[in-house]
Amino acid sequence: MNIAEYSKTVRLGDITEKKRGISYGIVQPGTHENSGVPIVRVADIRNGEIDTTKPLKVSKIIEENYKRTRLCGGELLITIVGTVGETAIVPYQMKGWNVARAVAVIPVEEEVGPYWVKLALCGSAAREIIQARLNTTVQATLNLRDLADLPIPIPPPRIRNEITALLGALDDKIDLDRRTNETLEAMARALFRDWFVDFGPTRAKMAGQTPYLASEVWELFPDRLDDEGKPEGWNFSSIYDVASVVYGAPFASSLFNTQGEGIPLVRIRDLPSEKPGVWTTENHPKGFKILPGMIVVGMDGEFRAHLWGGEEAWLNQRVCIFLPNEGISSVFLRETIIPQLKFIEDTEVATTVIHLGKGDINEFTAIVPSRGLMSSFNDAAEVFYEKIVRNKQEARTLVQLRDLLLPKLMSGEIRIRDAEKMVADAL
Repeated sequence: MNIAEYSKTVRLGDITEKKRGISYGIVQPGTHENSGVPIVRVADIRNGEIDTTKPLKVSKIIEENYKRTRLCGGELLITIVGTVGETAIVPYQMKGWNVARAVAVIPVEEEVGPYWVKLALCGSAAREIIQARLNTTVQATLNLRDLADLPIPIPPPRIRNEITALLGALDDKIDLDRRTNETLEAMARALFRDWFVDFGPTRAKMAGQTPYLASEVWELFPDRLDDEGKPEGWNFSSIYDVASVVYGAPFASSLFNTQGEGIPLVRIRDLPSEKPGVWTTENHPKGFKILPGMIVVGMDGEFRAHLWGGEEAWLNQRVCIFLPNEGISSVFLRETIIPQLKFIEDTEVATTVIHLGKGDINEFTAIVPSRGLMSSFNDAAEVFYEKIVRNKQEARTLVQLRDLLLPKLMSGEIRIRDAEKMVADAL
């Protein structure tokens, strides 16, 4: 191996398209307009992907002034305000979108390619430089000049191609796990909705339709709806009849560290990524450890029921866990609370940040069928969540392997053939 082949670096600004260059997007997007131009914001970029489900749409008049950051597809995006350093490559189907001010657009030259630069910016060397150059007077901010000055290693094309193919295989498997989980979650939700929201089997019985479930399960459903519109014999009950709620403890921030000392601590900001950002050496007397498969809810800002797939960690204050009672599945409990959390989020009024309180949770209800039917649902549905958690854990292992190999491959410290064996074993 010739280490000299790996020694060449260039400025990021020198490998971008000269006509466009690096730029940031719309400074004041204004209010949402349904017929406007969708834009990518910092919160939309997570784990190397762009969430396109609920974009902010800005006035076409405002967007017209930012043609330079209008997306064509294939650009590399990087967040430069707040959560700095999150990257994603723009799919070509997003052509015509734009970005917010806190997102920089990097049109990488075709010869190098956006994926190589994305790898380089995820490496430890680039991240250390980014952290050193952040302006944190108000919130973390990376200016475009410092971004353009970031050194990007440029080994020969043969080596770049081998590295991108190898790490790309890991990224493809990580993405497959993510997409598989989306399908599994949709299947679990569809089953819950049919049985406990739409009351499909009972309605089918009333209409004299052919059974579409196993006969022993079909027989467990009532033959008609009662005066309240729910299956006869079923009742709405307190959420505490199907679950208990554990609230996080107020761990001392003075004992937080980022060096991995102690045990990881889950804060609200960690829930979307399922990656704790700090550790603590404190053993709080009211501490509770979150485990994979538990249902975790942040209580400030937005109230989402996360199915935890991260590592074991302490639960911080303003984060709570819903624990299913005996005989209740995580699928049933999570799907029961999701719409009620959304209702609170949509109707809560606050001058700054909305909050979920114990009083709100006390009002939650759950529909309770017969014990036999609940058991049948558990048998049918829990397998989806078990597979989701396994996929999350596998993806986390693959991410760790990718992050381990990345700097070593970039520097030439590890041979491609050795890295290929490690990847093959992992896959």
